[in-house]
Amino acid sequence: METPIIMIISLLFIFNLFAEPIPIGAKKLIDNYPGIVTYYKENHIYFKDGTSMIYDDKKSKTKDQLINQPDIEDMFTFNYFVGNLKENPNNDAGRIRNDLFFKKIYGGSATQVRNNLITVNWCPKLIGQKILVTKTNQVYKQIEKISKELDEFPEFKDYLIKIGGTFNWRVINGTTRLSMHSFGMTIDINTKYSDYWQWSCNCTNENIAIKGYKNRIPLKIVSVFEKHGFIWGGKWEHFDTMHFEYRPELVY
Repeated sequence: METPIIMIISLLFIFNLFAEPIPIGAKKLIDNYPGIVTYYKENHIYFKDGTSMIYDDKKSKTKDQLINQPDIEDMFTFNYFVGNLKENPNNDAGRIRNDLFFKKIYGGSATQVRNNLITVNWCPKLIGQKILVTKTNQVYKQIEKISKELDEFPEFKDYLIKIGGTFNWRVINGTTRLSMHSFGMTIDINTKYSDYWQWSCNCTNENIAIKGYKNRIPLKIVSVFEKHGFIWGGKWEHFDTMHFEYRPELVY
């Protein structure tokens, strides 16, 4: 006769054998949005309020469709590489965003997002600028950690002053897609030292060949942001070197 412990182990083994596998992307969302994204079941992501969203719509998509009609699974199409910048950025890891997912996380309207904002004193020793950041998922605490660390690098002051923007409910120029600034979980550093693909081509057409990649942001600044869950727009084919965005699921 089996002992109770052996019986329990056997039952757990049988359960795991037939349990529904959780896609890697779904697991990353559950791990990095704790208490907000609660579980995965039958191709759906479930949220703390009991609602759900389809994870994978099972559709093959062009690059344009990935950007403009993404499901949640599509957001993991490209791998974001933490560390040194590739000489030739060749993907848009992080630019594929499902607006409805982020509305569930941070708020479905400007008013809802604004109600969750908190003021952070950005680099108090070097700069002391007051910026608004969401407290949802403790994002403001990550900004405070970044601020404290960068405050010890006076040589970076010129890049860190005049923060270009955090919260701003708006669409991305030339599109109908919401900017991630709408959710108070992004930060644009000094535009004086920033480069942007739309400025380079003097256009808003995302399908034309992107030329003239340029970056003037020190990679040490980038590494501090990445360490605390932020991705950098300077690693995109459609580059935006001022832009940092809280996407812990991609740097996880």
